[in-house]
Amino acid sequence: MDIQFVAQIAASADVVAFPVRKGGASALGALLGALAAQTRFDGAAGTVAETAAIDGDQAKRLLLVGVGEGTTHDLERGGAALTARLQTSGVGTVHVDFASAGQSDEDDVLAFAMGVKLRNWRIDTYRTRLADTAKPSLQKVVIASPAGDLSARWGRQSAVADGVALTQTLVAEPPNILYPESFVERCRHLSDLGVEIEVLDERQMKALGMGALLGVAQGSTRPPRLLVMRWNGGNSGDAPVAFVGKGVTFDTGGISLKPGPGMDMMKWDMGGGGAVAGAMKAIAGRKAKANVVGVIGLVENMPDGNAQRPGDIVTTLSGQTVEVLNTDAEGRLVLCDAIAWVQQACSPKVIVDLATLTGAMVIALGHEYAGMFANDDDLAAKLIEAGEASGNKLWRFPLSPAYDKLLDSPIADMKNIGPREAGSITAAQFLKRFVGEGVAWAHLDIAGMAWADKDGPVWAKGATGYGVRLLDRYIADNHEG
Repeated sequence: MDIQFVAQIAASADVVAFPVRKGGASALGALLGALAAQTRFDGAAGTVAETAAIDGDQAKRLLLVGVGEGTTHDLERGGAALTARLQTSGVGTVHVDFASAGQSDEDDVLAFAMGVKLRNWRIDTYRTRLADTAKPSLQKVVIASPAGDLSARWGRQSAVADGVALTQTLVAEPPNILYPESFVERCRHLSDLGVEIEVLDERQMKALGMGALLGVAQGSTRPPRLLVMRWNGGNSGDAPVAFVGKGVTFDTGGISLKPGPGMDMMKWDMGGGGAVAGAMKAIAGRKAKANVVGVIGLVENMPDGNAQRPGDIVTTLSGQTVEVLNTDAEGRLVLCDAIAWVQQACSPKVIVDLATLTGAMVIALGHEYAGMFANDDDLAAKLIEAGEASGNKLWRFPLSPAYDKLLDSPIADMKNIGPREAGSITAAQFLKRFVGEGVAWAHLDIAGMAWADKDGPVWAKGATGYGVRLLDRYIADNHEG
């Protein structure tokens, strides 16, 4: 989608949208005021009302778009609502009149534009019989802004939206198309942005001793990969921030097989890894002045004659041993080796891991927040702040040695799963055992956020792209001079 910024609406514009704050309909003039009254439009964020008018010999389509109280999130929601309304409407270009809206500054216009672009993502790759009326028509959005040309600032924000779109595409792809090797190939283009790509194959990981990750992968014909993406935008020699993602490209549960209904949705069990890839694209795309490394453990968890069994014991890269009681608690086995590897190879000052890790997190928080666990209060506070600012909200859960006993094994250093109670907490306690002394670490369980069964504020039903804007905002607010 082409988004342009101009000083004023062209007289020839035939489709025009007017952003309206809550309670602001009274200042719209006779025609638009009547439209608001007749449709009970009050400017609530994300609401749209429209009418047609004749101007001389030209018919015009006029839309009112609610932007609520004018907060960043309200403005994004308004932009997204406009895209949703016009995306398949037959309209090719819409003009948005912020110039006459009043009370609007550059940030307002950019937030609206961000919502427009975020909501435009969709995946039609495999739809061969899509009706013409269902195909996207909207190609251009021209925004008349009191600030005039905002292309320089928009370029940086647009790069973040591109990162979100990459994550959504990765999450939405079917598992016969997206698997560890092809996931890596989908990320190769990041090198064009200056990201250094490194890939560890099965032989290299075996030589290093990554027995936990390899144990998960051994039942699949698809070989595992460890994808490493380095962005060196900060001072040379400064320790990086590390993002670590769970990249289980399909999760059957292994020998501890999942029930059939809903198993198809386990294509998005790589949502944490997808978020790391998208965040690296966003960070590199806007040329962030920070050193960041993204690491994704990529495996497919399948049952076959060579698959890991309940009762197996694996030795992790850290040297600690794990009794695998449930092969469907595989994400933590992938993450623990990736977390250990990034500490050995990159010596990061901060580690944030993301994973669609536990169903217990969905039971606890539904689809409004991701769960956060952290060993550092300052890091936790900064991530929560970044979550509120980005709209990717977090809720902090406890870590405590009291939960460690739930992971005790009679035969190994630990079990890979505890009892049913405190399931998300024991998963985090497991991962904590692989974080070195003095390293600030946070674990984000995004199980309820990577996929949505209904439309959200800035996404359509399906892949949400959760995590990209959160990580990018955390870097922007805390690690750039």
